[in-house]
Amino acid sequence: MKDRFGFDWSGISGTQFWRNPHFCRRVFFRHVASAISGYFLMPARPMERVARAAVSPLGTAKNCLFIHLAGAPSHVDTFDFKEGPWTPSFFNPTSYDEIRWPQGLMPRLAEQLEHIALVRSIKPWAAVHQLARDWLLIGRNPVASTSKIAPHIGSVVSLELGPKSPNRTLPAFLALNTNNGPGAGYFPAEHGPFYVNPAGGGLANTAHRDGPAAYERRAKLLLAMETEMRGSFQLGPKPEEIFTFQESAQKLMYNPAVDRIFTFDQNERNRYGNTAFGNACITARNLFRANLGTRFVQITQGGWDHHVNIYQPNANLQALSRQFDTALGALLADLKSDGLLDETLVIAMGEFGRTVGPLNVSAGRDHHMQQTALFAGAKIRGKRVLGSTDELGRATKEPGWKRERDIRPEDIEATIYSALGIDWTTIRRDDPLGRGFEYVPFADRDLYGPVHELWA
Repeated sequence: MKDRFGFDWSGISGTQFWRNPHFCRRVFFRHVASAISGYFLMPARPMERVARAAVSPLGTAKNCLFIHLAGAPSHVDTFDFKEGPWTPSFFNPTSYDEIRWPQGLMPRLAEQLEHIALVRSIKPWAAVHQLARDWLLIGRNPVASTSKIAPHIGSVVSLELGPKSPNRTLPAFLALNTNNGPGAGYFPAEHGPFYVNPAGGGLANTAHRDGPAAYERRAKLLLAMETEMRGSFQLGPKPEEIFTFQESAQKLMYNPAVDRIFTFDQNERNRYGNTAFGNACITARNLFRANLGTRFVQITQGGWDHHVNIYQPNANLQALSRQFDTALGALLADLKSDGLLDETLVIAMGEFGRTVGPLNVSAGRDHHMQQTALFAGAKIRGKRVLGSTDELGRATKEPGWKRERDIRPEDIEATIYSALGIDWTTIRRDDPLGRGFEYVPFADRDLYGPVHELWA
């Protein structure tokens, strides 16, 4: 069977694919080429410049939690569940109104479906992990020249909303459980992700071994030395930037309010699943509760790249789904109880989807250009599905929104900005390339926009 690039896939197993570097490179560059050309060939508005229409961001959310399911979960086994002879009995398929759900994999989230909307008409631009991941997190083509300066979506949120936080003790953008991925781009470094791997024992490295007085004395001495040196050589950050960093760091040190956010006992850990992902979800909840300046939280849960033995009992898909379900189910319940769910946009998705129908020769699923995302909170209408796919989940059947096409990463980006009250058509004129930096690419051509149907 040949693909649209003319390559014959017959007899190629998932294992052979990933163990053949030459073949991987060929497919990688074909996907990149397809992605780049797709930017300019997709059906949308005419490509000529058009006048920008006034936009009205929804502004239903104060915070955003973005959960990246790294490795790309199988959409047809989770959020776009499709049954077949391949479906294990432990999935326990169950209907909740219009939603067919793998209740055996995610029973806690089944209890929260009234707050959840599933968007099934999403199509990434590429099915290569790092390329698709970065495309999702910066909302634009990572291999384009202008994208070298592009900030993470969370950095845009930090720049726009961080200064509006009355108590700015904590950074506006925290990334939990990973230090991989895009950063602040050309934005000031203070808007980059603040990386933490929470374990419940407080925020690490926020105390000096000789006490606060010794730290303050030495910090002042260091600042004086750096100011003199930087003034002489004019290299690296400016003295005022160093002072800002140190001042921000001092707010985190010897601060019981900060320490409480990152401190939780074994009972809390157990309720959230006693996993690294669960610990991150507890921390996200505490961050939103504390209201100390954090507006965007990214949590990464890795391990979803299931080319082999995807249905192995108590491992792979089943194990990861249980971790995800236990922690996110508890988080949504707690946010609802706290009154924070209506002001917090929650998104969970991978970088792409996986092959559909029967499993591959290695009893797994390979990369596929179709996916589904979970949305919750921020006053969206829950217990429903937006868009639909064909009987196997191979491709979009009904887009389910006004633009009548597949939803792209740029549209997800615009949706986040709109929910947070940010004008997604903003074009900044402070970029180092002098071309104008668009929050969402092609803002002046209206190629992408928010999926406001989530709130319809």
